[in-house]
Amino acid sequence: MIKKHIATLVGKYLGIVFIASVIAGCQSDPTAQGQQYLDGQLIAAFNLSQPQVGRPINVSDYVKQVNLIKQVSPSLYKKNQATYQAIDQWIAKNLTSGQFNQVGLSSYQASGKDNRGNVHLTGYYTPVLKARHKPDAVFRYPLYAKPTNSKVPMPSREAIYNGALDGKQLEIAYTNSLIDNFIMEVQGSGYIDFEDGQPLVFLGYSGKNGHPYQSIGRLLIEQGEIKRDKVSMQAIKAWADKQDEQTVLNLLKQNASAVFFKPQYDAPVVGSTGIPLVAKASVASDPTIIPAGSVMLVDVPLLDAQGIYQAQRELRLMVALDIGGAIKGQHLDVYQGIGSEAGHQAGYYNHYGRVWLIRPAPNSHLATPQDK
Repeated sequence: MIKKHIATLVGKYLGIVFIASVIAGCQSDPTAQGQQYLDGQLIAAFNLSQPQVGRPINVSDYVKQVNLIKQVSPSLYKKNQATYQAIDQWIAKNLTSGQFNQVGLSSYQASGKDNRGNVHLTGYYTPVLKARHKPDAVFRYPLYAKPTNSKVPMPSREAIYNGALDGKQLEIAYTNSLIDNFIMEVQGSGYIDFEDGQPLVFLGYSGKNGHPYQSIGRLLIEQGEIKRDKVSMQAIKAWADKQDEQTVLNLLKQNASAVFFKPQYDAPVVGSTGIPLVAKASVASDPTIIPAGSVMLVDVPLLDAQGIYQAQRELRLMVALDIGGAIKGQHLDVYQGIGSEAGHQAGYYNHYGRVWLIRPAPNSHLATPQDK
C-alpha cells in the first residue's frame, strides 16, 4: 500500500513539485479555518519534504499510544516497528521536524483537499450518556445491539424509529435524548451511566445497518436552519433542543444509516484496530491512503472556547488507529478524549492543518520492500 501511494506518486517527482509560487494570506485564499499557503501546489498525494515546524508537544502521549499498540496488537506493532523505533531515536536525540533523515526516516507532506497542503481536520470524542435499563416517561430512547440475522436487509433508521426492532430484545439502554443517541452513533462509541452506583458501561461499535449516510448538518444548512460557517455539533444540538420531538425525528429519518453497539464492562475506548485510544495522539483516517499504525506529524490549529481559530497552532505526533464512514481522502478525524469537554472541542473542529506521513527512507537500512 505504501508502495502504491507514496513510491508511485512521489518517486516520479522526487519530492515537492512547485507549479506556482503562492503568497500566504492573499485575499483569494481563505484562512479562517486555519488554512495555510506555504508550500505551493503539491502535485502528488504525498510529497517528500523536510518540515521546518519544530518539535511536537505530545511526545509522552505518543509514546503511551505506541506502547498500547505493542501490548494489544503485536502484529500491528511489528508491521510498523522500524518506524516506531526510529522515532524513539529521534525523540532521544532531541531532533527537530526537519531532522527525521538523521534516523533513517523520510517525511511525506500530504497534498490536502486543495493540493496546497491543507488537510481537513475534524474531531470526535467519546460521549457519556445517562441511561436506564428499562424505559420510563423520560428515559425512552433506545440504543440497540446489532441484529443477529444478517441474511436479510437491515431496517433503515426510519423503520427502526417506527418499531422495526421492537420485540427482538436488542435494546441495550434507554436515554433521555434522541439527538444525544444520534451523536453517539456519529462518534461510533460511548459510555453509559445508569446512575446506579456501578461503573460506566462502554458501548463499542458493533456495525451499521448498511444504508447510506446523510449528513444532517448539511441538511440543516440546505434548509436554512444553520448558516454554513456556523455549523458544528453544538449548533446541531442547540437546534434540536429548541424543536419538538417530531421535527427532530423528521430530520434524523433523512439519514437512513444507523449504528449498533456492543456493551463492554470495564473497557477502554478503542478504535477500529482494537487499540485503546490516547486523546490527541490518535486519529481516524482513510485506510486506503493512510494504513493503520502509520505515524503522522500534524500541525493543528488551536481554537478558543467559542471554536474560533486565533492564529495559534501546535505540533503533534499522531497514529492512525481508527476509521470512519465520512473520513475519506485527505481528511483526519482527531480523537479528543472522553466527556463533555472533549465533546466541546470535537464539535467545533472543521479546520485545516498540514500533515506529514513518517516512513522509513526508501534507501535506508530501515526500509522493507513495501517502502521502496
